[in-house]
Amino acid sequence: MRLPRWPGSASSKGGAGGRRTPYSLFGEILDWMLAPLLFLWPISIIATYHVAQGIADKPYDRALEADVAAIARLIQVDAKGRVSVNFPASARALLRADEEDAIYYQVIGPQGDLIVGDAELPKPAPEPLVEDGRAAHPVHFADLEVGGEDVRIASRRFALPGGHGEAIVQVAETRNKREALASRIVTGVLLPQFLVIPATVVLVWLGLTRGIAPLSRLQALIRRRRPADLSPVEPASVPEEVRPLIVAFNDMMQRLDENLQAQQRFVADAAHQMRTPLAGLKMQTELALSEHDPEVLRASLERIHTSAERAAHLINQLLALARAEASSHGTSGLERIDLEKLVREVATEFVPRAMHKGVDLGIDTTGWPLTVDGIPVLLREMLKNLVDNAIKYTPRGGHVTVFTGYDAERPLVALLGVQDDGVGIPPEDRERVFERFYRVLGSGVEGSGLGLPIVREIADLHAAVISVEGGPEGRGTRFIIEFPRAGEPVGPHPGARE
Repeated sequence: MRLPRWPGSASSKGGAGGRRTPYSLFGEILDWMLAPLLFLWPISIIATYHVAQGIADKPYDRALEADVAAIARLIQVDAKGRVSVNFPASARALLRADEEDAIYYQVIGPQGDLIVGDAELPKPAPEPLVEDGRAAHPVHFADLEVGGEDVRIASRRFALPGGHGEAIVQVAETRNKREALASRIVTGVLLPQFLVIPATVVLVWLGLTRGIAPLSRLQALIRRRRPADLSPVEPASVPEEVRPLIVAFNDMMQRLDENLQAQQRFVADAAHQMRTPLAGLKMQTELALSEHDPEVLRASLERIHTSAERAAHLINQLLALARAEASSHGTSGLERIDLEKLVREVATEFVPRAMHKGVDLGIDTTGWPLTVDGIPVLLREMLKNLVDNAIKYTPRGGHVTVFTGYDAERPLVALLGVQDDGVGIPPEDRERVFERFYRVLGSGVEGSGLGLPIVREIADLHAAVISVEGGPEGRGTRFIIEFPRAGEPVGPHPGARE
């Protein structure tokens, strides 16, 4: 069966939730503020130590450079080109007089031979030449190890007079004084930090405590509210960062208030509707108790039975509506359902009732699986209400057809509907019939006014769109529900009338 494209659109509903471990926003911010500080502090200590070593080297390097120049002035060359150093004992004693560091020195001749000094000092590397081919003669400093100790060594080449080549003068000193000076610099820089960092932590903690104080006041404000107070929180009274949360909270409270009001109206309407059949049952029971004629008593019992059935039907519909509303808070229990199979099962259940009333009940299907995702109990309840409504408002000799279909232009839409040729619904009442307890006047049929609201509630839960229109040739009513189709669409096949 191929049906025309019906107007309407479907909207999806769904949600996902997960359990998360609670955490403190205060602690989260504090961690992100203090963690970089604690991470960078050791790095700053290392950097400070290296800078302090560079600062400590400068004055002692200048002293080594002066010693190299002083020794160079003592170098002499005789007429035969022999190199010697006029190094008096007092000068050598002065070099050895340092109480903290050991001093090493040596003078190397043009041939690389040691003229005077300590042999354990390593010979310097050859110097590069400048562009004009002459050797450059700056003072070179290096950190080496002599006798198992770290030393700072200064070396320089000097041109000998008379063109007799070059001599190399080296002076080395252990690093005790340098290390002591660097330690004092590091201590002077880092000692205040041991006081500043704890003070910083305390100030950050106090600042965060004061910063999140508005959240505590907001919490206290909400806790002081009465349970029935669903009025919105004034967004202007909260910090800018929390304002979107409060706006969303107010929106949720508004929806909750509307839901509660709808439930209160529903309870009031249900109580009003239940009062009538219960009062009738009470009155008929009292009349039956006062009767002694068996025939009259039997008639009274039949009326009581009929009233009890109506009350039971009303209660069942109220329970179905409550179940549909409860299911709207989540989509658990969704299953893949074949509408073709559902139509056959529900129509089979209503065959005895249709035959008893003299109504021709038939189905018109595609002959192929037409699957949707839904809750089986609710979809069955929805279709049963539609079929029950159609049979109830169709006179003897009428026809009711339950059909499925598809739209070739929209292959992802599955159609389910019920059509009858009964009394019909005036166009001005076709939207109102989905309101709770509303009944079309002049139909001559008793009802609770809950069947079609249940159908709308279940359709909305399944993201389906329901529409109502007149039947063929203006007779009867046709209800059509458009479902989002599930699975891979199967090409429908011309249906069969049953």
